[in-house]
Amino acid sequence: MSVELRSANTLSLGERARLFTGAYEGYLMPTHIDEAALGWMQEKFDFDLDASRIAYRDRQPVGLVNLGVRERDAWIGGVGVVASARRAGVGEALMRAAHEEARSRGVERVWLEVIVENTGALALYEKLGYELVRDVEVWTLPGAAGEYEGREVPLGEARARLTERHEPWQRADGTLVHYDDVRGLVTETGAMLFCARATAQLQQYSGDPEPLLRALRMFGDVYILNLPADDPAAQVLRELGGSVTVRQHEMLLELEH
Repeated sequence: MSVELRSANTLSLGERARLFTGAYEGYLMPTHIDEAALGWMQEKFDFDLDASRIAYRDRQPVGLVNLGVRERDAWIGGVGVVASARRAGVGEALMRAAHEEARSRGVERVWLEVIVENTGALALYEKLGYELVRDVEVWTLPGAAGEYEGREVPLGEARARLTERHEPWQRADGTLVHYDDVRGLVTETGAMLFCARATAQLQQYSGDPEPLLRALRMFGDVYILNLPADDPAAQVLRELGGSVTVRQHEMLLELEH
């Protein structure tokens, strides 16, 4: 099968959203991405549209890879192929093209997450040289009214109490700088950054997670994206009645230059 790879800029935002949705049809977690959602993602996650790639077959788009770029790091923000073009090497071609684009921009590390049960994608990433960094989980926790320890503080005050740690791309500093609704909260034993939207979303934290999580659930149902499986907050979430909805492998490719 002859496939041509072009910049993501060859399609409009709406066309890419439809392709994104089609590429995830029948996936372990089917995903519907509309134009607004994709526009939000590419802004917050720093998608480089010149570096991201669209696969064409017979002049029709059949696959895509989104590449976020931040200085020496990059992130695969979704790669997929429509059902009619799968198992023909298109996904591998897209990934290799993304790596070359990243390398040409001085990127040294490419990150991604893959659902644990997606053994086919995992095998491809291992073939391409990705190595497991850690397992991460998506958590939900029902909200609960009541009093809580702690107080909201200016964002800078809460941030100053955070210890340095590796955060997944979706909760990293480079993402949070694009948000205008991040809030800070501190307790006697910790601090956190969070957003209160349709759900209360923990972004970053440091210190004892129990009082922080008890405070967070006062803002609504809690959602935490890609929390490390061995993070102390995971045990607290279990004790509070939380549940894991998705388990993923976080993986890293060190690019050779």
